Amino acid sequence: MLNSSNTLVRFLLCLMAVLVMVLAPAAAAQDATGVATAAQPPVAYASVSELNGILAQLQQTAQSMQSDLGKARIEKWKTDGATKRQTVANVESIQRNLQSALPETIALLNNSPEDLTTSFKLYRNLDALYDVFGSVVESAGAFGSKDEFQNLGNDMTGLESARRAFAERMQKLTASKEDELTRLRAQIKTLTAAPPPPPKKIVVDDTEPPAKPPVKKKVTKPKPPATTTPTATPPSAAPPK
Repeated sequence: MLNSSNTLVRFLLCLMAVLVMVLAPAAAAQDATGVATAAQPPVAYASVSELNGILAQLQQTAQSMQSDLGKARIEKWKTDGATKRQTVANVESIQRNLQSALPETIALLNNSPEDLTTSFKLYRNLDALYDVFGSVVESAGAFGSKDEFQNLGNDMTGLESARRAFAERMQKLTASKEDELTRLRAQIKTLTAAPPPPPKKIVVDDTEPPAKPPVKKKVTKPKPPATTTPTATPPSAAPPK
């Protein structure tokens, strides 16, 4: 049961880590362009309601785990001392997590239901609890009483159910953030593109005075050429008779 979920766990952890690293600079770049300076939009009611249901189940399971672990008489188990000491150490580690780390992470997630970093942190915590608590349940089945094994086994079922429901929520949240990342990249690409050159403006000056009529040039008539009067030839003297 523990090994069957390793592939999904690794995939989700890697994918969430990548999205956390990529979305942060994308959002910062969008802020630099002056587009997303407003507060984040409110989380949808359906998302909050889904998270509240998962966390309520998880908190109820955590309380039951603490109670049943406190009732376990590990010192009476039919096994060697090294196994008992290791089981006691695991139980103490689980109880510290249930009393401190888990409630703190749940409180953070209640304040920011779709925060990727906090969701990633809670899932890693659940994954660690699942592994360590699973070893305790297996030891109880092998060395403890029937009642101890049954009670702890029921707690394990509740933890697995809450863990699986939260994993499904993370898958949906990851897909939503991938869509958001795609939109951010498209907006940044549009905003960082070179702006088109401004259109040329034609200025018309209506105050220009009206054009003056053209001045007619005087046409000078050419003078007629001067005429020469022929000189009269004096009459020749009449010959004497």
